[in-house]
Amino acid sequence: MAMLNSILFRAPLFLLVYVRCFALIMTLPLFSMRSVSRVAKVAFAGYIAFFCFGTMDFSPYAPYISEDGVFSLLYILILIGEAAIGVITGFFVIIIFATFSSAGQFIAFQMGFGAASAYDALSQVENPLMGQFFNLVAMLVFMQNHWFQKLFVGALRTSFSSLNSVSLATAREGVIQFLLSGLSSLFANALVIALPVMGTLFLITVCTGLLTKAAPQMNLLSEGFPVMILVAFYVLAVVVPDLLNFFLAVFRDSFGELQRLFTRISGGI
Repeated sequence: MAMLNSILFRAPLFLLVYVRCFALIMTLPLFSMRSVSRVAKVAFAGYIAFFCFGTMDFSPYAPYISEDGVFSLLYILILIGEAAIGVITGFFVIIIFATFSSAGQFIAFQMGFGAASAYDALSQVENPLMGQFFNLVAMLVFMQNHWFQKLFVGALRTSFSSLNSVSLATAREGVIQFLLSGLSSLFANALVIALPVMGTLFLITVCTGLLTKAAPQMNLLSEGFPVMILVAFYVLAVVVPDLLNFFLAVFRDSFGELQRLFTRISGGI
């Protein structure tokens, strides 16, 4: 009851927390799906904001919000900044999942599944079947290892204690470099994931081309596609345990980079 009274008396401050949580939820891969009710998103954002509100330090916002709840016109800009922080955090998680989707697309085009595309509910775009498969596996790994809890309980609460609209405006160059490095690591990790299958299929393509050149009457090129599909599935079945470990390493390293970004912005080492 005392906590609810504190929220009512400090409603402008609670709104800052709520906007960041709501912007994060609206951009996360699983919660941003259209099948998830908007009422559930609003309620979940309020639930997260309620537990984060008591641990926040609102001293950076003191010049803009008075004790009686009256705020200046800069409050609207700060509110937009809080929404931007939530969107940036959610966009970084999208980049992580785009790594696995891109790896699936690389493999799909190499094995001849490039035309087999369908609407992916997680990424909300047209995605080849292999991209959807890797996306679903990554989401299962993400949920099984409690990364959602670590994201909301760890990263989100850390962002409240180290990152605000004022610090975001002063450290915007570091945030931009952080997002650009995330995009570069996206393609690097996607190539590492797809390399075993792509390398094997490349060798099969070279061998098929040489045999077709040596014996054109055999028409091995038409038989190469089913062989490549079977070999691709076999290689995937063999390397799946190692891929799961690499998925965990990608999540761990990515969230470690996000935590280090918050530490640098807050002035830590």
